[in-house]
Amino acid sequence: MPPYSTEEEFLRHYNPKKYRTPDGYTADIAVFTIVKDVVQEDEKEVEKPMLKLMLIKRASKDAEGNPNIEGGKWALPGGFGSDKETAYETAIRELSEETGVSGIHVKHYAVFDKPGRDPRGWIISNAHYAIVPKDYLEKRKAADDAEECELFALSQIDQLTLAFDHREIIETAIEVIKREMIQTTLAKHFLPEEFTLAELRDVLMTVVTDDVSITHKSIFWEKAPKLSFIDLAVDEEGNPKTTKRNSRRKTRLYRFNNHEPFASIYR
Repeated sequence: MPPYSTEEEFLRHYNPKKYRTPDGYTADIAVFTIVKDVVQEDEKEVEKPMLKLMLIKRASKDAEGNPNIEGGKWALPGGFGSDKETAYETAIRELSEETGVSGIHVKHYAVFDKPGRDPRGWIISNAHYAIVPKDYLEKRKAADDAEECELFALSQIDQLTLAFDHREIIETAIEVIKREMIQTTLAKHFLPEEFTLAELRDVLMTVVTDDVSITHKSIFWEKAPKLSFIDLAVDEEGNPKTTKRNSRRKTRLYRFNNHEPFASIYR
């Protein structure tokens, strides 16, 4: 057959079956939040903010009563999409169907397509993440093909049996939010409008444990008040606002401004 003369003519004769296509196209969503938990520290019980991840337990049976693939294992919420929706739309829909959580912004961060990652065939997963205040997840409820829906601290996840390659998907998500926490103003989503520097540091340290500018107290206290994206909170007369909510002494309050920092490896 001679070459086609126009693109339209070529498309009329194009055969998509010429190429191998995936057996499924899914979206998985890692939803993180920060919750205050009581922990043992220096032989005392203290409240500390802790990063947690929402997981579902896959039902043992599917909707038709057949054994569910990877049933009984913990997994990220997610499911199959269609040619009528984007991966983002699939993520939002599946999150609502399996957990009852809606109205949150999710962000795509990776594609997982390693051969053999799913026993059902060549399944490609678009991974998304969200970091939300804990009240967004208080009404979570297992639904669809999920038996349970719970929040787990990262240390607890290590002890769970996870479905498919979700451990790798979760580990990648954690690395992504570590970068987000130190390169953007992500922390403001977990703080009151006016906060202390100690509260800011506590939130940062729920995710970032290896950055000396955060983990070393004296370095953080010296640097933090000079950060371009936070301002000292003041009253109507211009006097600094203070609080005693986490200390016996009055502590100055700060607030985020509209400046968004731009990270550069050349600075």
